[in-house]
Amino acid sequence: MIRVSGIKLSINQDETELKNAILEKLRLPAKDLIQYKVFKRSVDARKSDNIYFIYAVDVEVANEAKVLKKFAKDKDVVPSPNLTYQFVKTGQQPLKHRPIVVGSGPAGLFAALLLAMMGYRPLLLERGADVDQRTQAVQKFWQTGQLDPECNVQFGEGGAGTFSDGKLTTLIRDLRCRKVLEELVAAGAPEEILYSHKPHVGTDILRVVVKNIRQRIIALGGEVRFQAKVTEIMVEQGQVTGVMVNDSEPIPTNVVILAIGHSARDTFEMLHRLGVQITPKAFSIGVRIEHPQQIIDEAQYKKFAGHPKLGPAEYKLAYHSPNGRSAYTFCMCPGGMVVAAASESGGVVTNGMSEHARNAENANSALLVGVTPADFASDHPLAGVEFQRQWEQKAFALGGGNYHAPAQLVGDFLADRPSQSLGQVAPSYRPAVKLAELKECLPYYVTETLREAIVEFDKKLKGFAHPEAVLTGVETRSSSPIRMERNEQRESNISGLYPAGEGAGYAGGIISAAVDGLKVAEAVAEKFKPFGEGTYV
Repeated sequence: MIRVSGIKLSINQDETELKNAILEKLRLPAKDLIQYKVFKRSVDARKSDNIYFIYAVDVEVANEAKVLKKFAKDKDVVPSPNLTYQFVKTGQQPLKHRPIVVGSGPAGLFAALLLAMMGYRPLLLERGADVDQRTQAVQKFWQTGQLDPECNVQFGEGGAGTFSDGKLTTLIRDLRCRKVLEELVAAGAPEEILYSHKPHVGTDILRVVVKNIRQRIIALGGEVRFQAKVTEIMVEQGQVTGVMVNDSEPIPTNVVILAIGHSARDTFEMLHRLGVQITPKAFSIGVRIEHPQQIIDEAQYKKFAGHPKLGPAEYKLAYHSPNGRSAYTFCMCPGGMVVAAASESGGVVTNGMSEHARNAENANSALLVGVTPADFASDHPLAGVEFQRQWEQKAFALGGGNYHAPAQLVGDFLADRPSQSLGQVAPSYRPAVKLAELKECLPYYVTETLREAIVEFDKKLKGFAHPEAVLTGVETRSSSPIRMERNEQRESNISGLYPAGEGAGYAGGIISAAVDGLKVAEAVAEKFKPFGEGTYV
């Protein structure tokens, strides 16, 4: 196969014209083109007079060697790389017990899936409920303000990503990304995520996908248990010997993959007491900004806004302040909603979510400023957790103490004055918002940097500083506030304990977390033998 990149079709051309574009690019007669498949498709909207789709395609042609020789100096015509996932060679050390995976977010699901595929028959333990019960608990919280600390937007089957846009973009370059996408498609995600430049699934489809992955793990010999919170890691002479579930049920094991997510604060505390090496790390905090989706569409697509081939527009912006701080947009949700994402009593946390259709009235994005351990109150390994909690609790009080979120219009925020009433944008956060001054629930340096950034972003994206856009606070869970140290074999300072994913500080989104789960599962497989039928206890 030959990878042909840089093929351009205008928005007014049909994709059936792609074949002719391939033939023209390769200067081939139609009889020499055997078949082709789109590998990647992106949108080029830089020119106001037209919008283009840019394709990379994998092509099978007659006399491939001749074609490659003809285009030897053309970087857009190269042999198609082999993206087939390569399973690692398994180790020889026997396992006394089946490996345990803690947490069913992307890292945990993919670690358990790979181990199951390789014959290790893992036990996956999740503190929250299965995705159906979890959805009910989340909806109840959004409607009534009654929070279940064990089953919410952060905890339960699928992890925090289940209630998100399901965005699958990543900055990492790893062949395992393709494996993750292929497994998601096999579990029910739309095939377009394999070739879309900015793939997403949507929370409605993600709920189906995670359930199907769970069922596949079980079919391959694994076991999945919900409402099974690991409250203790049992250790003897520096080696894991088991886990305690729900304070009462010991389960023996010599391998624990910790994929607990970035909000498992009680588990962080348990691990710190145990002596796991933990260091605080930088992350970001801020607010959610919410605009009418139409404003974003018009700013990005101009006269093509609303074109059926385009869908709702996205953006990604960054600003570096003279004060040394940086602000940026993150996890932008076109046609989505701002959601209540608290996981412990007495704190307000916001996040963003979209369904696959992305057809809600508003667009929203996190608007964040970076913070570092130097901003924390101490050098304690969990000081970042306390920093998050401090601002979440202030937002809770500012919102009225009932999980209503404090909100302020952009125009009033920039003018440093209270908002008296809402305007054009109806906030999507539930249970409700309460108008307040967001400077009361954010560090001063975050507030000041956000004010600068909003003005600068409006120069890049017309309408970003719309005075009636809504800011809702606070967003504190952009990434984990800690890193669990691990060696080259991805093992912590406690033998048999393998930190993984976003909660451990090694990922920052669905794909990177899933990839890290695969890497950790590979590390386990490279050391230990798979199980034979019926050999585990």
